Amino acid sequence: MTTAALPALDPLFRRSAKRTRDVFASCPDEGLRDEEKSARLRLSVKIHDEYRDFKELPPALLSQQGTVGPSRPRDPTRKMITAGPDNDTSRMIAAIDNTPISQPSTFTSSTKLSQALTLHKTTRTIKPTYHPPWKLVRVISGHLGWVRSVAVEPGNQWFATGAGDRVIKIWDLASGELKLSLTGHISTVRGLAVSPRHPYLFSCGEDKMVRCWDLEANKIIRHYHGHLSGVYALSLHPTLDVLVTAGRDASARVWDMRTKAQIHVLSGHTATVADVKCQDSEPQVITGSMDSTVRLWDLAAGKTRVTLTHHKKSVRALAIHPTEYSFASGSSGGNNIKKWKCPEGSFVFNFGGHNAIINTLSVNAEGVFFSAADNGSINFWDYNTGTSFQTMEDIPQPGSLEAEAGVFCSTFDMTGTRLITGGADKTIKIYAEQSAQ
Repeated sequence: MTTAALPALDPLFRRSAKRTRDVFASCPDEGLRDEEKSARLRLSVKIHDEYRDFKELPPALLSQQGTVGPSRPRDPTRKMITAGPDNDTSRMIAAIDNTPISQPSTFTSSTKLSQALTLHKTTRTIKPTYHPPWKLVRVISGHLGWVRSVAVEPGNQWFATGAGDRVIKIWDLASGELKLSLTGHISTVRGLAVSPRHPYLFSCGEDKMVRCWDLEANKIIRHYHGHLSGVYALSLHPTLDVLVTAGRDASARVWDMRTKAQIHVLSGHTATVADVKCQDSEPQVITGSMDSTVRLWDLAAGKTRVTLTHHKKSVRALAIHPTEYSFASGSSGGNNIKKWKCPEGSFVFNFGGHNAIINTLSVNAEGVFFSAADNGSINFWDYNTGTSFQTMEDIPQPGSLEAEAGVFCSTFDMTGTRLITGGADKTIKIYAEQSAQ
């Protein structure tokens, strides 16, 4: 028994589609549109079931809300977008549910709004203070290695430098002549500080040594033992007989200057502590580390007060303003120099534009802020506004390689009118503020 062949599906499907089209062609949208009553019902059920708990903010968050911004234009048709499909659903939702209740604008008129915006604009644009330009006035050579540290004596008569040749040299500030060479370190001298209240010079180096030199006898009188690796930075407390050193063992150590006792080990950083600074008000100790954080320390307790994690790369340099209650930190990359407010360490702003590995920062009482980098780029900034007013390049001394243009250390003298820097070309450069002609 043979079965009859079934007709092909394709022509049947086409014929059916044509008939269906003929049936609904007279009113194309009628078959697709929901009945309004059922659509309203479905929307109201959905609003109630899914959104009833989220239509308004909880009271705790509602109390934190600021004032309402400008209201909509009075003319409802003005600047309306007419293109695109007409959305009935949103109109329907507005008709079904009117929460949250729209608040009246706090700006009663457009003039008040423009006044507020003008005020906002004026508060943002602070005019930078004028600072005269700086120029290189002296280059001193004498060291046989990279000049890694510099410190000016409080009487402003001389300054000391420490270098990769393991020697500390004392120079006359006015003439630039060598007065004295101190030997004793067996590796690079990385930190120097002259005490304002004793005839002492403190030094630290990559040989793990922290030493106190008597400047009347020109001899080492004290050693401070405890660091497990190279010591990279040193700072004296301005009012207490305390010195703080920091280094490659990821710690900062607080020493009693007189008894050589270790008062605290400030531990918490996870990499080399590259710089440390002390001040007489809280936070009394600030450290910057290769773990890309800055820590503010409670000196009495020996514990971290605040950890600042804004930097993306190693923090190699810190600078405390001598009169303003603030400090700055420098790392590498974009937005790499940041200003902070004491005592809580709140971020103020970025000094933008010096895109290099920042090795050293210095600031004077007039608000001249100096930053210098590994590639020899030098920037002078207005400290109050973060505006750069001068950029320069460190020129290596004749006979040096191009790569020896890096600047490692810097400090202003006590008057703030001269700047001393130490570089990779083994020279000390002195910059001076140009007086108005």
